[in-house]
Amino acid sequence: MLSPSSSLQSTLYSCSSALTYPFSSLATDVTGYVAIDHTRSLTILAFRGSESVRNFVTDADFPAVATDLCSGCTADQGFYNSWLEARSGVLDALRSAAAANPSYNVVVVGHSLGGAIGAIAAAEIRNSGTSTDLYTYGQPRIGGSAVSNYITNQNKGGNFRTTHYDDPVPRLPPLLLGFRHISPEYYISTGNEVPVTASDITKLTGSINLFGNTGNIGSATDITAHGWYFNNISACDTSNSLEIFKRTTLE
Repeated sequence: MLSPSSSLQSTLYSCSSALTYPFSSLATDVTGYVAIDHTRSLTILAFRGSESVRNFVTDADFPAVATDLCSGCTADQGFYNSWLEARSGVLDALRSAAAANPSYNVVVVGHSLGGAIGAIAAAEIRNSGTSTDLYTYGQPRIGGSAVSNYITNQNKGGNFRTTHYDDPVPRLPPLLLGFRHISPEYYISTGNEVPVTASDITKLTGSINLFGNTGNIGSATDITAHGWYFNNISACDTSNSLEIFKRTTLE
């Protein structure tokens, strides 16, 4: 069962957006919200990155399973199971939002695990006929070539997969297991805690592009890079348990 998150409610109500459906599940701890931005005429579906032990188990679950996104499309079992748990309530909330604001554009956004779940969600929303823009930050690979190529070529909204220099998370699950990325990649070449300008971002195409994050192995374990996307991605977290700490265990 999905239940509202009071912390998300208090955060969203303090902004110009209207929160319509906060969610957090019991099994995978997939967490996020659907919100309406009346200023920009957007319906926003946001997924949080890893924050708990349940999230971490989901994030580290690399076996690929069949999906109903397209013929032959497989995805990481943990990422896909997280979406399946949230799917019914999220899609109902999006349908309600579309009925109330039929001219609003749909945007899906997520960091890390949230980006992986968001990519799967965006693909399904597009399959229903709704144009959807996808913005992810530090997203791991979600599946094999079939699903990655399918999402890349849906042409029902833009894909903005952003990576940062030596962030190790977008290099997971490994290429050797057959996992591939969605294209294009927007690669931030600056280091940690450095302001990002337009000239620091390079657009790269292809499911494997060695000129971006995939080819920049650096230290291979720069966990701090995973938390720095234009600013400190976890700055709003009031807990002592950050996702980037859990990644050190995985590495």
